[in-house]
Amino acid sequence: MSMHAARFSATAYAAKLSLKAETIPGERTNGISDSSLLAYTEEVRHMLATPRGWSEEERRRYAEKLNRAIIGFPQERAEMLAIISDWIIKKRLQHLSFGNVPYGSLAEALFAEVIGMNVLELVLRNREGLEEVQVVGTRIFEVRDGKAAASPYRFQELSHVERIQQNLVLFNNDRINPRKRWAEVLLLDGSRVTLTGFGFTAQPTLTIRLYTVKRFSLETLCRPEYRTMDDRVRELLLVIVRSRLNMVVIGATNTGKTHLIKALISAMPDEERIVTIESRYELMLARDFPDKNVVEYESDEDDPLHGPRQAFKLALRQSPQRICHAEIRDEDANIYVRACTRGHEGSITSVHANGLEDVPDTITDMCMLDGRGMNPVSMLRRIAEHVTHIGFEMRMIDGIRKLARVGEFEWREGEVKVRDLVRYDEGEGQWSFPESFSDKAWAKIRASDREGYRALIAEFGKGGVSAC
Repeated sequence: MSMHAARFSATAYAAKLSLKAETIPGERTNGISDSSLLAYTEEVRHMLATPRGWSEEERRRYAEKLNRAIIGFPQERAEMLAIISDWIIKKRLQHLSFGNVPYGSLAEALFAEVIGMNVLELVLRNREGLEEVQVVGTRIFEVRDGKAAASPYRFQELSHVERIQQNLVLFNNDRINPRKRWAEVLLLDGSRVTLTGFGFTAQPTLTIRLYTVKRFSLETLCRPEYRTMDDRVRELLLVIVRSRLNMVVIGATNTGKTHLIKALISAMPDEERIVTIESRYELMLARDFPDKNVVEYESDEDDPLHGPRQAFKLALRQSPQRICHAEIRDEDANIYVRACTRGHEGSITSVHANGLEDVPDTITDMCMLDGRGMNPVSMLRRIAEHVTHIGFEMRMIDGIRKLARVGEFEWREGEVKVRDLVRYDEGEGQWSFPESFSDKAWAKIRASDREGYRALIAEFGKGGVSAC
């Protein structure tokens, strides 16, 4: 007899149980214990995490299938369930009986543990209008039409949330552990998952921002199901885009800033070179506009070789006609300002500001952090006159994402002024056009878009317009 204890094998033990069930008629085993299920779960998790395919492209597609299965896509879930079922047959485990484990088969039990998302699967079944799923500890919130509401479901234990987190990062070659307590997972279809663990947040969190919109255009935003703007506002925006006026978008989270930016980009000529710079791919222009001449940069703020500053330097050497910067941050504000004043007209960005009047000041403050001893008044004037020609303010009004305001920035009497080109009147439920463009803007529109210029003159005249 060996002096060393035999190593326990879950597979061998399961096979022994199966053999016993077959050779002793009428005698039943006690079913699968929690420890046995855990052992099988680890084997299956390792099996699924192993790259599959002969080429890098095949392995990438397989990894994406895992991602989509975890996030709840039916076809990919069926494929993963089939892989697990085949594994069970090869291991000769298909005849094992169940005790108190609440699953119809071993395949379903392993699928739920390795790929399934516990009660989130019940939330994800109703995808109609679902924009975001927010998990804080054991609590779950569902975001529909921009509004968060407590879900009727919740996790029983924090360990279930942590297990889902580990599955997501495992299948995306990332990690979340005591040394790195957060992770982000981006799926090919644009759905984004943000995770935080104990020590970084008071409780584990998991946020799934689902990609729901397939069509981006200003026309779409006029439809009854969106009501973000009306046709007269759309015509004004088309003239602004064609006239190559620099644009900036503001608004709180979930007010539709990204959707508006993409709708404006959809109106730009396909042949124009557009360069996008983002801290993480979110706009996904090449995916949604395959015919456009787009170069997309994903910058890493913690990596000087691949940070936003280096991305801007390379982007400016790639003959961009317009630059789309997802969001101006401190370290790249000066570079974006220089880009907008050196021939890249018609560019677009977003910035965190309370109102349009605050936008030039906010960008100036970020530029001053550069430490180059610039004159703040000169910088403010430069930004108002050259970087932020037109501002768009998005707001959530009565549960609907609205383009609440369109303004033209001007430098008058030593300070920033905003002309209200468009305002949404909540009481009337319609858009008004209180003021007209400045003479400077009219001159640029006339030079760049004669047809649009004549249409605006015919519609509104040059001295302002009445309520819509």
